[in-house]
Amino acid sequence: MPDIETTLPPTIDTHAHVFHRGLKLASGRRYAPSYDAPLARYLEQLDRSSMSNGVLVQPSFLGTDNSYLVACLKRASGRLRGIAVVDPAATTEELRALDRAGVVGIRLNLVGQPLPDLAAGEWKALLGNVRSMGWQVEVQRNASDLALLVPQLLDCGVTTVLDHYALPDLKLGVADPGFQSVLKLGATRSVWVKVSAPYRHGAAGQDFAKQAYALLRDAYGLDRLLWGSDWPHTQFEATQTYAKNRLFLDKLIADEGERARVLASPHQLFRF
Repeated sequence: MPDIETTLPPTIDTHAHVFHRGLKLASGRRYAPSYDAPLARYLEQLDRSSMSNGVLVQPSFLGTDNSYLVACLKRASGRLRGIAVVDPAATTEELRALDRAGVVGIRLNLVGQPLPDLAAGEWKALLGNVRSMGWQVEVQRNASDLALLVPQLLDCGVTTVLDHYALPDLKLGVADPGFQSVLKLGATRSVWVKVSAPYRHGAAGQDFAKQAYALLRDAYGLDRLLWGSDWPHTQFEATQTYAKNRLFLDKLIADEGERARVLASPHQLFRF
C-alpha cells in the first residue's frame, strides 16, 4: 500500500523571506527590519498551514550575499527552493554553486531602481546562464514598466515570474493600462504571476485581488498562477500573519479543486 504522503498533491508557498538582525545589510537599502524571521519559524508556518513546500526569496536589504539563503536551503533538506539576488557579473561557477544548493532563479527587485540595460554584455551573459540552467527571473516592478521589460526578458529566452499581481497603479487597479498589458503576456505561456500580498495594494487590496485574480485566471490559466504568503510581510507586520493570508486564499479561490491546482502549479517550475 503506497505511503499516503506521496499521493497528496503538493501545496507550495512561492514567496517568503528569512533573515536575522546579525546579517550584513546591503548599502543603499530602502528598508531593514528590526526583528528576526528565522528558518525555524517559517517552517513552523508551513506546518501549521499544511503546506508541503516553500520558496525563499532573497530580501533586497541583504543584497547579493545569498549565504544565509543557501544555508537555510541546505538545512531544509529539499523542502525549500531559493530565488537569489546576484550581481550581473556573477560567474557561471557562482551560479552553478547556487543551483546545487537549491536556487532556481534570480530576483530583480526594481522598485525605485532604474531599469537595467538587458542589452549590455554582462546582462546578456547572465541571462544566457539563467536560460541554460533552466532558471527563472522573478521581477518586482510596477506594471507600467513590465510591458517594456518582460518582452526583453522573453527575447532572451528566460522564464519570467511577476511578483504581487504585477503591481498595478494603486489608484487605477485593474484598469491600469500597464496591468492590461500584463494580461496580454499570458498568451506567451512563458510568464507566471504571483497572487500574493494583496495588502500591498492599499486599503482595498483584497477587493483588488479578487478582481485581478479573475482576469489573470482567464488570461494565464491556473497553471501559470502562483500563491505566495509574502511572510513575514515586511513593513506590514502589524496587520498581517501567515494564517490570515492563507485564509484569504480560500476566499480568493473558493473552488477547492481550482485552489489545489494553483497551489500545486509551481511543482515543476521550482523543481520540486
